[in-house]
Amino acid sequence: MNDNEIGNYDYIFKILLLGDSSVGKTCFLLRYSDDTFTENHISTIGLDYRFKLVNLENDKKVKLQIWDTAGQDRFRAITKNYYKGAHGIILMYDVTNISTFNNIKSWVTQIRENTTEKIKIVLVGNKIDEEELRKISSDEGQKLAAEYDLKFFEASAKKNLRVTDVFSYITEEMNSQNIKKEAQENGDRKKNKTNNVIVSDVKTKSKKTECCKGGN
Repeated sequence: MNDNEIGNYDYIFKILLLGDSSVGKTCFLLRYSDDTFTENHISTIGLDYRFKLVNLENDKKVKLQIWDTAGQDRFRAITKNYYKGAHGIILMYDVTNISTFNNIKSWVTQIRENTTEKIKIVLVGNKIDEEELRKISSDEGQKLAAEYDLKFFEASAKKNLRVTDVFSYITEEMNSQNIKKEAQENGDRKKNKTNNVIVSDVKTKSKKTECCKGGN
């Protein structure tokens, strides 16, 4: 979906999806943006993005520009370039994979090195539909979120559990912050352009994988 297809809006909010490879970022995004899910999905290499138009309680319309980032170490340098201008971050781990949970600390460090205190961050434990394979309890996730003063959700893209809740929460939080002027300026700038969004000079490539199998 491009700028011309998204319709009229008042603000643009940029959201990044971060976390290790195969935690389910792509499936989480596609569940929210397109209400689709597939067991065998495409692993993001570099960056990809989707748009979503959201109506707020104050009758304002927000265009969410949601960036899906690769989790592999070799792509983190590319990811860093896209922290600029971000208003919110959804940081994700897989409740069935303890290494993705343990790596949240390094992700938080990177986020804080590349963003300001204004940015809104939500911690999400994904794949709760695979309860029999769970390695990280809800209490452990909540404790980690509290350590970094983050809002915490558990969710499943496969079962469509709390996906919309996550995006609704972070959108309302961004809207309540004093970032609306910047977001509105971004919106006005985009409306004055006739071309589609340009993703710098980074080409998005993909390969088939089973990253979404089991509730990504």
